Amino acid sequence: MANYTAADVKKLRELTAAGMMDCKKALEETDGDLDKAVEFLRVKGLKGVTKREGRSASNGLVASAVDGVSGTLIELNCETDFVAKGEAFQTVAATVLAHVVNAKPADVDALLASEIEPGQTVQVFLDTANATLGEKIELRRFAQFHDGYVASYLHKTSPDIPAQIGVLVELDTENAEVAKDIAQHIAAFSPSYLTRDEVPADIVETEKRLAEETSREEGKPEAALPKIVEGRVNGFFKENVVLEQAFAKDPKKTVKKILDEAGVSLKRFARFRVGS
Repeated sequence: MANYTAADVKKLRELTAAGMMDCKKALEETDGDLDKAVEFLRVKGLKGVTKREGRSASNGLVASAVDGVSGTLIELNCETDFVAKGEAFQTVAATVLAHVVNAKPADVDALLASEIEPGQTVQVFLDTANATLGEKIELRRFAQFHDGYVASYLHKTSPDIPAQIGVLVELDTENAEVAKDIAQHIAAFSPSYLTRDEVPADIVETEKRLAEETSREEGKPEAALPKIVEGRVNGFFKENVVLEQAFAKDPKKTVKKILDEAGVSLKRFARFRVGS
């Protein structure tokens, strides 16, 4: 006779996000002791950490913390949406986010090497989560702004999973309404650059070459090619440079026009989409 109930299995899954059969096995091995079952799954999981290193962690969440003058955005990845929407994984994300806010690491490598608790690095903390949850858990990237007015926006692509798109914006002047509007615009239109000056020269040259080749394939007059190429490259800028994009709420105006009318400037932005 089983020394645990279906409710025990459910509780253990909620605590660890482990698979049903793994939870049953853990409860069987520990005579139904929930705390020991959690430890059993952790030990079992730690043995599999190395094996999971090569697996893809394309699910997860984005999370942010802002206080007006500074802000942090992180992307924490796992393998399945089941784990992503679990309380255990979201607690890991919240813990890492709080640490990034306080530690202000230079980059991901510095973050992973920093101590999240005395004697425990972030990497070890994530490896422990990896073991407990039974999936590869990794911090892919983070962004921190602290030189202006900072705001964030998180977007859910599905109501039953955590936010999958996160945006951090920094304005030179406080304006909560404009910051929110611009962050939502960036979430929707996915710009790659703030200004056209930021676009690498090799990318611009590639766009020019492709525009010229396409125009010739279409049989455009040779004399008209310079103007056509210029127009198509400008079209590339309008699609990829946020200040030149048509504003989501008023397509007749560019994002720059909206900012100018509000008397503020967008200093920088970060946009994360989980797994991309």
